[in-house]
Amino acid sequence: MGYPMARNLRRAGHEVAVWSNTAAKAQKLADEEQGIFCATPKEVAAQADVVFLCVGDTEMAKEVILGAAGAIEGARAGSVVVDCSTVAVSESRKFGQALAAKGVEFLDAPVTGSTPGAESGNLTFMIGGDEAVFQKVLPLLDPMGKKIYYCGGAGMGLQAKLTQNLVLSNILMAFNEGMVLATKGGMDPKLMLEILDNSAAKSGLINYKAPFVFSRNFTTNFSVKWMHKDIGLMLESGKELGVPLLLTGLTQQLFQTAIAAGHGEEDICSTIKVLEDLVGVEVTTKK
Repeated sequence: MGYPMARNLRRAGHEVAVWSNTAAKAQKLADEEQGIFCATPKEVAAQADVVFLCVGDTEMAKEVILGAAGAIEGARAGSVVVDCSTVAVSESRKFGQALAAKGVEFLDAPVTGSTPGAESGNLTFMIGGDEAVFQKVLPLLDPMGKKIYYCGGAGMGLQAKLTQNLVLSNILMAFNEGMVLATKGGMDPKLMLEILDNSAAKSGLINYKAPFVFSRNFTTNFSVKWMHKDIGLMLESGKELGVPLLLTGLTQQLFQTAIAAGHGEEDICSTIKVLEDLVGVEVTTKK
């Protein structure tokens, strides 16, 4: 997601210095969009007023921000680091504290919208941190996203993102169970979806994902392995806050089963295959 986000910033007229774990990606973006290639996050930060990062997990974010060649080593006092990754709330707050000790501002700014949203510049941002810093960075968010929510102090953007993904992942499990049950019972999946769409069970997620399932297209927009990671963060947050997350615990196990079955790199809608394989049906409109 970071590639199209950086590209959209560059096309909006901003000077952009780029780094990636995969150097070829950063070089390609620099060459095609007239950006500045950097060998390390430190080099990016040394040239930037605002540093955006979007990486896979908490350890990656920690290395990019606080590592030996991380942004903290190059960032100037008064600059801002904006972490668009979905990481642990408590660790994100520690990132902010470490940066603040060097006079660098920090926002947690996880996004939703998956690959299509990143490509089109229509991501949704959920922001945590100082509101004055948020207002300063706000004009830079527009090329990347059109729905921007300021959620409160440090960590609150992540709290919102984890809650959103909690609801999403559990709805997906309900869809999987319901559609496999209906198909096993002899219902036409397309008719079942129409019924759902015209009932209180209507869901934007179901409406979007069902056609991919029906056509057996599991091309990745949001992978099973990354949602599984997010579910772990949800359960971690629940433990820290003393909130039991009963359904989410079961959902984590189904995602783990899907990974064990070899579906980790596929889109989250491929989790339906676990139940399909158990009962011997396929939810499809293909003849």
